[in-house]
Amino acid sequence: MSTSELFDDDYEEEVLPPPQPQTSIDFKGLLNPDQYAAVTAPPGPALVLAGAGSGKTRTLTYRVAWLLSQGVQAEEILLLTFTNKAAKEMLGRVEDLTGIPGYRFWGGTFHHIGQKTLRMSGEHIGLGKNYSILDEGEAESLLSEVVREVDKDYFKNKENPKAKVLSGIISYARNTQLSIQDAVNENYPQHKEHIGQILTFSKVYTEKKLQQQVTDYDDLLELWLHLLQNSEKMADWFANRFKHVLVDEYQDTNALQSRIIDKIAAHHQVMAVGDDAQCIYTWRGANFENIMTFPERHPGARLYKIEVNYRSTPEILDLANKVLEERPEDEGYKKDLRAVRSGLDLPRIVPAYDPRQQAQFICKKIVELHRQEGHDLNNIAILYRAHFQAMDLQMEMSRNGIPFQITSGVRFFEQAHVKDLSSQLTFVSNPGNTMAFQRFVRLLPKVGPRAAERIYKQAKEISEKEGIDIIHTFGHDEVLKKVPKDAKEIWPELALTLKEIQQAIIDGSPQGVIEIALEGWYSSFIREIYENWTTRMDDLESLMGFAARYTDVSEMLSQLVLLNSETTSDSIDPSEDTVRLSTIHQSKGLEYPVVFVIGLADGAFPLQRAIDAGDVEEERRLFYVAVTRAQDELWMTYPTVSMVRGAVMKTRPSQFLRSIPEDFYVQERITHSGGYHHNEGYGNRYNRY
Repeated sequence: MSTSELFDDDYEEEVLPPPQPQTSIDFKGLLNPDQYAAVTAPPGPALVLAGAGSGKTRTLTYRVAWLLSQGVQAEEILLLTFTNKAAKEMLGRVEDLTGIPGYRFWGGTFHHIGQKTLRMSGEHIGLGKNYSILDEGEAESLLSEVVREVDKDYFKNKENPKAKVLSGIISYARNTQLSIQDAVNENYPQHKEHIGQILTFSKVYTEKKLQQQVTDYDDLLELWLHLLQNSEKMADWFANRFKHVLVDEYQDTNALQSRIIDKIAAHHQVMAVGDDAQCIYTWRGANFENIMTFPERHPGARLYKIEVNYRSTPEILDLANKVLEERPEDEGYKKDLRAVRSGLDLPRIVPAYDPRQQAQFICKKIVELHRQEGHDLNNIAILYRAHFQAMDLQMEMSRNGIPFQITSGVRFFEQAHVKDLSSQLTFVSNPGNTMAFQRFVRLLPKVGPRAAERIYKQAKEISEKEGIDIIHTFGHDEVLKKVPKDAKEIWPELALTLKEIQQAIIDGSPQGVIEIALEGWYSSFIREIYENWTTRMDDLESLMGFAARYTDVSEMLSQLVLLNSETTSDSIDPSEDTVRLSTIHQSKGLEYPVVFVIGLADGAFPLQRAIDAGDVEEERRLFYVAVTRAQDELWMTYPTVSMVRGAVMKTRPSQFLRSIPEDFYVQERITHSGGYHHNEGYGNRYNRY
């Protein structure tokens, strides 16, 4: 079937000249036996389990080169990746190897290939070739319009989820291929009462996009799948056009992407490359079962394991293998990473008294690594499960003048929700600070700069006229009249919170100030504004521990303001020599000579939510990803006490640490002087200590 028979009449595929002769490649000499077996796999479905640091990209690149050497044409190969950067890198390497330019291939992200398909054949579902793609903000704006059309008063009720949350729910349902009801019950149980309305909003939103000839990002996949499922010609075209389908990072595919792959690989010429042990994104829709059930969905699939690791020392890999050994049998494929490199030091486990001492120890160790051992700072990475766990570390590094970059976002005290909360405290302590007032008041619906100015001006006039504190005037009827209609319902709660914060400041309890602020209007507000409100609440609750260090409210507030006004990480030149701080999720795919994994205590890593739910396997995979980022040195630390909502709690070392035999690491002890030494009897397996 020709392309013109399937697609629009005026669509013509570019006719390319035959490729230049390929340079002979010594595949066997350039690849290790694991890689060579996967690269030269015979026709048929194949699942390649590429362990951490094993050369996954190299394997995919040489697979493409091998297919070309066997007479497969570039136009017959489809390469699906998760980032354009990955696709560009692989196709660039292929061009270097074979001389075949990357533009000859259909390669790129799922969304890129989806939009390319819809440009050619969208007319079959009423979508013209000149349709527009909405970015995330535009899609949310359109959804907001739809909601107001369906129910003009919906957003006026502060209990109803805002557009961003509604968009997240609808997107999650589409990517997981669940109904709205099942998606809400599974991932957004706090919004169960809104299921019927969300279903209506979703339906009208879909209709509105088609009317306006626009798509959102999810449409690029969902409509592509719709065409494959409902057009036999389309399914046949993909099956016949692409003799080989290669999928990168297969463990990260969601249900929607997996179904697309299954449809276009009808002849089972598909090679999926990934690592089940690095599936760490199920919270955003990745389906762990996709990689586990691949052999069932593709009968006759061959399984290849690439277990030779070029990144880490044998000592680090031994520990990583032990982490995987603790998994239940049905929670992953068996694999055993093998090192190419020579041995060095065993990984270290360092208990600290609290997060503050943990931070002090790490800073001293960084100085030692840099000044005494000659490590560049950008050779050092500090990884953590959640952003709030790095608060003390960022403060301590700033105090010690150790430059750092946050590769997973902004610094802790510069996060929007932390600034939102602290702006309320700052304003109550200094009501003349109108910028702080503007910061949190403008969060309310329909409250812009001018409305905020009118509200403040009215409150100040009443304060001066009646001789009362301005904080007490915000509940006044005359002030309420200046509040836009859409914000009137939430205003009394905000006004009450400000009064309660003021009383807590008068009472002189830093922890009390934070606690009152957390119990006020903002904690309810973020539940309706942010999909990831639980993570943001974790950050805010960690401020209780910050406040516990102070006996004076003024000093605590002063430090909070100073930390908020520090130079942002965005102003740092990426080429500068700086320590890297990152969540483990953001570190995937990266590597560093020295890695610190911090906060390894039960309740923090694994998170308490995972422990309570009896589901710690993704947390275990996350720990595996963390330790396999290290090339030469691995340091794992944890506090023995921590602050939970203002209360000092004793913690246990993470169950992941407790499961590792003692001869796989050295346990250090922090001395009174802040130094450390290892405990006798540990680390003797390699006779290094």
